[in-house]
Amino acid sequence: MPEQLPLHFEFRANQTFDNFFPGTNQEIITHLQNCIAGVGEQQIFLWGKAGQGKSHLLQACCREAQNQNHNSFYFDFSTLTLSDPAIFNGLDDCELVCLDNIEQIAGNAAWEQAVFNFFNQHRDYSHKLILSAVAAPNDIAIQLPDLKTRLSWGLTLKIQALADIDRIAALIFKAGQMGFEISPQAGNFLLTHSDRDLPSLWDLLEKLDRASLVAKRKLTIPFLKQILNEINKY
Repeated sequence: MPEQLPLHFEFRANQTFDNFFPGTNQEIITHLQNCIAGVGEQQIFLWGKAGQGKSHLLQACCREAQNQNHNSFYFDFSTLTLSDPAIFNGLDDCELVCLDNIEQIAGNAAWEQAVFNFFNQHRDYSHKLILSAVAAPNDIAIQLPDLKTRLSWGLTLKIQALADIDRIAALIFKAGQMGFEISPQAGNFLLTHSDRDLPSLWDLLEKLDRASLVAKRKLTIPFLKQILNEINKY
């Protein structure tokens, strides 16, 4: 196997453990951190619906590993045209590999075999593997039986959706990290007047931040109504 990693990936600056709002998922973060530190599971399978922060957590794992002087690699199958599984060449030597949206390879025989081969070689080195998907391992339509079995090795964790009170707390938390404030009342207003999934809410916060800076106004509910009306025109 070649020694160099097949691809370079860039960290997303805003996706670390410090800026992830855990809600009821703090135990998952602890398991991930223990895995990276070498005092937890060698393999973790993280699953849950889209938009609940799985990609954020996998990116955070890679950054944390780098901070501890371990080489790491993140790969998102949802952004790739599955054409050449040779990108896995050399990846087995990486101390932490995070494979995001693993369900995307289901039914692709070449990719399933490539991931299976990588899995065995990577595990032989006692390296760490963290995977994510939108469903539990047994509910993914992987056709290669040995690969399907291996996906269930280690620890399987379901990321929990945030309750409304936690979504409001997450909005306040995220806004504070961006450098501005929203009140609980404003947070509740946004939940009832905009898309409720977290990626949409984070995108909305960026628009609110820009509008607040331009108008030099605090995010009161009347101002929020004005901004949302302007956004909905386009």
